[in-house]
Amino acid sequence: MRAALSHYDAVRERYVKTLEERGLRFAPAHEQDAEIDALRTQLREQEAVFRNNGASIQVGWLSKACVECTGSNGSETFSTTFKCHRDCYFCFNYNLADYERFVREGCPWEEGLESAAKKTGGKMAVVGLTGGEPLLNIDDTIAFLERARELFPDAHKRMYTSGDLLTEDMAARLRDAGLREIRFSIKQDDKDDVRERVLRNMKMAGDYISDVVVEMPIVPGTEDVMHEWMRRFEDNGIRGMNLLEFCFPFHSWPEFEKRGFLLRNPPFEVMYDYSYSGGLAVAGSEELSLRLMLWALGENLSFGMHYCSLENKHRSEMRQMNERGRGIHPCYSFDTGDFFLKSAKVYGGDIQPARDVLATLGCESFLENKREDSLVFPLRFADLIADSGFEVVTSFNVLETDERGSYLREVGIEKC
Repeated sequence: MRAALSHYDAVRERYVKTLEERGLRFAPAHEQDAEIDALRTQLREQEAVFRNNGASIQVGWLSKACVECTGSNGSETFSTTFKCHRDCYFCFNYNLADYERFVREGCPWEEGLESAAKKTGGKMAVVGLTGGEPLLNIDDTIAFLERARELFPDAHKRMYTSGDLLTEDMAARLRDAGLREIRFSIKQDDKDDVRERVLRNMKMAGDYISDVVVEMPIVPGTEDVMHEWMRRFEDNGIRGMNLLEFCFPFHSWPEFEKRGFLLRNPPFEVMYDYSYSGGLAVAGSEELSLRLMLWALGENLSFGMHYCSLENKHRSEMRQMNERGRGIHPCYSFDTGDFFLKSAKVYGGDIQPARDVLATLGCESFLENKREDSLVFPLRFADLIADSGFEVVTSFNVLETDERGSYLREVGIEKC
């Protein structure tokens, strides 16, 4: 067991060390844990809703799109173009395949919608449109929404925008094409004239579109600025705000470094090669997000708030990969909180005694691994065995697929 725990610790340490050798800088390991735990406790006392094993925290109203992001009823986001009139140093899009081509030529959204409709039979809870900036070509955006309405008539339609290009005519056309939610991606370092234009457009959008939402990364060191922004959001009548954990998307590190940012450490709760293009969380963003939620509660701001961590983005990916593994074997259970496939394990000299005790408890399913000298059994028996004096770990697994077929891959363990 100690060897197995050391193996996964080494994976994490090697990952951090490799990136540090390339110039990235991480905060001291677990430095932020105590403050985060205290802030989370305060939010629980304020009756905040903790979702997805705490990766998502909700106060008040929550967009249907956020619910279905890690839900089971189908949610997919498309782009008509990667072209954008902004150039944010923290933009994720540079990580995406065919980025340059989709800037020049636009994205094959028609093909994407048709493929999704064929795969789901037209049953999708949420259809999203992002960019680039969708409002750079409003005709393409309207064409997308109209086709999405034909293929997914019951889906909730949402769109992301920086907001400064929106006009009343656009808002009316978007409404008539079926848009029900518009998300303004606010940037704290906008110039005053741009900020005021976005705020005016935000207020105007509420006259046409039912759900006006602000979605923005929470940048460490901007607490006072965020207080001002959030008061303005309240004045403009938004329905909800998504406070995103600020991330480094594996490009433009000098821009992060010159602002004094460090990366969160450990980088992930469970180490895995996640496909989400967000990269790595910046240390201090979660703490500020939680403080802002508590401040807003104290100020009696009326809009709903949702803290969406980088881990919450990973939850969506894990659900898509692992839910098909429900019932794959009696020793593995699908965790509806973080969406890993989990089992319990004991090692070495504990194997046979634990097996004997488990049998008396009614456990009939075991998998013995001679190579690593372990015994796998259903997680529901873990506490009972631990109470009997055995050292037990929880095993985290992902159902992967390649040219050989599908298989379970253990990606981490932790002591029960």
